[in-house]
Amino acid sequence: MSKIRRISELGEDANRTLGIYTYQQYWESFLCSELGQIYQAIPWSALLEAWGLSEKSLGRKSYFSPSGKLALLFLKHYSGCSDHRLIKQLNGNLHYQFFCGIMIDPSSPLEHRQLVSHIRGELSALLPIEDVQKVLADCWKPYLSESENMLVDATCYESDVRYPTDPKLLWESVSWLYVKLKWIYKSLGLRMPRSKYNKWADLYQSYRRKRKPRVKHRHRIKGGLLRLLAKLLGILQELDPKDLWMLNPRELDRLKTIQRVFEQQSGLFYHGIKPKGRIVSLAKPYLRPIVRGKESKSVEFGAKLNKIQIDGINFIEYISFDPFHEGNRLESSIFTARKLLGKISRLGADAIYATNRNRSYCTAQNIFHDFRPKGRKAKWEGHNKILRKAITKERVSRLEGSFGNEKNAWYLRKIKARTKANETLWIFMGIHIANAQEIGKRIARAKMEKAA
Repeated sequence: MSKIRRISELGEDANRTLGIYTYQQYWESFLCSELGQIYQAIPWSALLEAWGLSEKSLGRKSYFSPSGKLALLFLKHYSGCSDHRLIKQLNGNLHYQFFCGIMIDPSSPLEHRQLVSHIRGELSALLPIEDVQKVLADCWKPYLSESENMLVDATCYESDVRYPTDPKLLWESVSWLYVKLKWIYKSLGLRMPRSKYNKWADLYQSYRRKRKPRVKHRHRIKGGLLRLLAKLLGILQELDPKDLWMLNPRELDRLKTIQRVFEQQSGLFYHGIKPKGRIVSLAKPYLRPIVRGKESKSVEFGAKLNKIQIDGINFIEYISFDPFHEGNRLESSIFTARKLLGKISRLGADAIYATNRNRSYCTAQNIFHDFRPKGRKAKWEGHNKILRKAITKERVSRLEGSFGNEKNAWYLRKIKARTKANETLWIFMGIHIANAQEIGKRIARAKMEKAA
């Protein structure tokens, strides 16, 4: 019988013919696929124990087991689909169902559009990065041939927000607050106090249409929006706090964020005071400008990550939504690598890490590095130069190449999660499914060599 048969040739006996393949045959075909290799590279039971996940004994039974929930989030980065499209793909893809440990009846497919979002929120609140990475490192250590060589660098995983400017931020604050105040006054049966909202709405729309607004236009629109925002905040303060009962906790948090935006922008506009912890997004007030100094993007908005790589496998050393100097984290990076995989004898890092303190620490710990040498030439400078060049080449090609690979191939170019915890989980899953794919290939290669 041929490997492929047309459905039109099955005839009336289609139901029986489609069932000639057994579950075991489908399962073996799944294990031989790329997704099956990733599945075999992940230590599911140890991962669940480190994460603190278990089956709930009370309440309605979940669609997915604890391991199935983890698998679903890994699958999102593998497929590169939105949450809604991932559920659609899951309904019709048998390998996806094997990966998540479920079987979906074709006559009653999953239709819960918020299912992936709910699972992400549940798991992000419990994510212990250090413990989970230790479990993964212990499982993957036999497949790391150069575990004593460490590469370290930092990158930024951008959040999915539009490029912020002061007029945009002030207008978003004004429009949101005006709509809420109008709704509150209408609910209370009161007349909304007068303001110049319509006037400044027209002026802002005119400002938006300018391709290159002048400084005087930007100055005028910022001043007007600040005065209007002060007026609206004054109207809000005139209300009895009991009248705000109709706002949910998320809307109350948004009000606090708007008040902070007003304080920061007023200090900057009237007194030239640069704010600390500057808010650039109302929806994501935890984001901060990350100055990268690159030609294409001088400023990015997202999570900054200090990452270590050992034999092509990446681990998170530190993640923060506030800017930090990665050169100050070399000692903690070495400590993290030792905690995960043991001894470190060679280090590759760019020039920002080459401080005198870091040089002295590496010398004291007997760690060879690829920093540009200072002072007199060493006795074995010729050999050291060759080794430094090899380490630098490895860092530039392998570590920095992994940044682009994760962003382009593993759904990390723009983080679409809406909370700080969910963004952290999103980045964690994207990095480690890339690792699992590489480890899965090594496991399959080792099996082939053993069989040969």
